[in-house]
Order: sequence, then C-alpha cells, then structure tokens
Amino acid sequence: MSEHYFTESPSSEAKRRELTLDLAGRTVTVETMSGTFSPTRLDPGTAVLLRHLPDPAPGDLLDLGCGWGPIALESAFQAADAEVDVRIWALDVNSRSLESTAANAARLGLTSIRPVTAEEVPEDLSFTTIRSNPPIRIGKDALHELLETWLPRLAPGGRADLVVSKNLGADSLLTWMRGMLGDGFTAERTASSKGFRILTIHRDA
Repeated sequence: MSEHYFTESPSSEAKRRELTLDLAGRTVTVETMSGTFSPTRLDPGTAVLLRHLPDPAPGDLLDLGCGWGPIALESAFQAADAEVDVRIWALDVNSRSLESTAANAARLGLTSIRPVTAEEVPEDLSFTTIRSNPPIRIGKDALHELLETWLPRLAPGGRADLVVSKNLGADSLLTWMRGMLGDGFTAERTASSKGFRILTIHRDA
C-alpha cells in the first residue's frame, strides 16, 4: 500500500470487504476499506487490548485512532451490556476510517458512537475513559504530540488503556508518559500478551 493509514484522504481506490469477528461475546460482521489501519483482519494488538478492557465508566469515552472501529464497537457493546450511559468519540484523521466506523455502528445499531476528527471534539470535553492502539508508526515526535494532546484530558478518576508492541518501544513509551503526565497520574503496565503490553493510566480523583 503506497499510502499510510494516517493519510487524511486516501486517493487510492477504496476496496471494501467484510470481516466476521467476535466483539463483546457476539459474532458480528463489519465492513472495512483499503487505506485504513488493518483492513483485512482484527489487528493482533487491538485483539489483545479488547481482551483486557474492563467495562467503561459512565461519561465520555475516547477511542483515539479508531480505524474501522473495533475498539469503539466493543466499548459500545460493553456499555450496553453493563447498562452504562457512555458517549463514544471515535477519533481518526483518516476519512475512510471515520466512514467505516460510522457504517459499522449503524449496521450494528450502536447509536452511542460518534466518528469525529480532532477539530470536532469540544475543547472543554474531558473523558472518563480513553482507549487506543496508538499509531506508533507515525514517528516518535508525532506520537508524543498526539498523546500530549489527549491523555491530559482524562477526567479526574478516569482511566486510559493503550496497547503497544514490546518491540516498538512499549516500555520506553511508558517511562515517557510517566514523566509527561506528572503528578496526579499513575501509569503502569497491567498486562502482557503475544508481544504486546497493556499500558494503563489513572488520573487521581
């Protein structure tokens, strides 16, 4: 693929396909498009993250870098099962990712999901929950800018869960996040599986 999944408006032909996978104990069929992140399967790192997510807290949830929507979809199903009122902001720079997430939410009847660009998120909004398979391959500087922008918007008492490959710098990223977030936050590795780390951030209540 000549274009990256973090391209805002891919110019290559949009090839659509259907995937069948398990989300929150359900077998569902979703649609993906070429030019997005992992359009041929559920990314292994995302799969690890989904297996380790607790039910979301009530309030606003940010799916940072939503791709075609697996984290947002899983979170919406979790919230419905737990009868928790959650508004899910599925954020991505890629227009095809946002289109696919919207289509998949509609297909599965998940009305709590809002696919958005960064500019469409209210500036004063904080999040009780943040979830992400962050785009490591955009480069360290861009990744740090992304996390510096969104992780501090975790609400008091909130929780963020990220999945990062050990081989792509999960441990060093954890150290950096601790220094960047500073007092009032804790960051720790809470799980490891298949070469991936789950990095969990809590903000003091």
